[in-house]
Amino acid sequence: MLIVTLPTRPNAVRLRIWRNLKALGCAALRDGAYLLPQAHAAQFEPVAAEVREHAGSAMILTIDARDDAQRAEIEAMFDRSEAHAQLRQSAAALAAEFAALGETEARRRLRAVADGLAALQRIDYYPGAAAQQSEDELAALRAAFDAQFAKGEPVAQPAHGIERLPLARFQRKRWATRERPWVDRLACAWLIRRFIDQQAQILWLADPAKAPRGAIGFDYDGARFTHVGKRVSFEVLAASFGLDNDARLQRIGRVVHYLDIGGLPVAEAAGLEAVLGGLREVHADDDQLLKAAAQVFDALYATPMQGPR
Repeated sequence: MLIVTLPTRPNAVRLRIWRNLKALGCAALRDGAYLLPQAHAAQFEPVAAEVREHAGSAMILTIDARDDAQRAEIEAMFDRSEAHAQLRQSAAALAAEFAALGETEARRRLRAVADGLAALQRIDYYPGAAAQQSEDELAALRAAFDAQFAKGEPVAQPAHGIERLPLARFQRKRWATRERPWVDRLACAWLIRRFIDQQAQILWLADPAKAPRGAIGFDYDGARFTHVGKRVSFEVLAASFGLDNDARLQRIGRVVHYLDIGGLPVAEAAGLEAVLGGLREVHADDDQLLKAAAQVFDALYATPMQGPR
């Protein structure tokens, strides 16, 4: 429990402290008394420090519920069912609009729903049935998006050890994936030509089921290289050829993972998504799109690493 008396001035500080408390998703016992589960109590520390810095008072206490009934009453103060219901309504409404939206706008709004759920999950300290329903609704929304804009999007294979492959066996090959590539396919094609097979021929398939014999498929159902467990195709390719220890490729992998299937937000994601979305609008030819996108990935790879990774 955090017990605070806020400084009377300046108002900007008071407002910032209120916003920080709201962002933590803490429960309010009354004005000036806020709760967080014990496992998250450390998040009160910077708030308390700022209160004291501006001449307010702050005390952090550890408390226990008297009995199960009181514990249930306290946990109910953290209930997020209403927020989950609003998110599910937004997801359902967006799914109904996909047919009337362009892919770029649909993808942007899908990302907003996914980010909204991620933010809600960070403060849903006692998730219940409503939380699972939200995850199911987001999965259904992604499926509706794929059906409208990304037919053939791969379903992840069961998680398993990824075999390490020799580069020598994969030179001067034809590599095939779905046409009108988005982030995972573009990143895979760049990785192949930059680090795996510099003479690779990339084939863009309208129907992956009709891939030419001998072509090495990536990022579609049944492809040689596709999603495995929680790894997207880019991460699987990198691991398959021993590239997954490269810190700069790991950084790109985190961005691709987030933009393709969600997860932890990544600082570079919004910029990469905007640039690649613009390139798709500019280039109707997939070879030209890859050529332009490769320069973006080259630049991202060349960006110096900052801080410990």
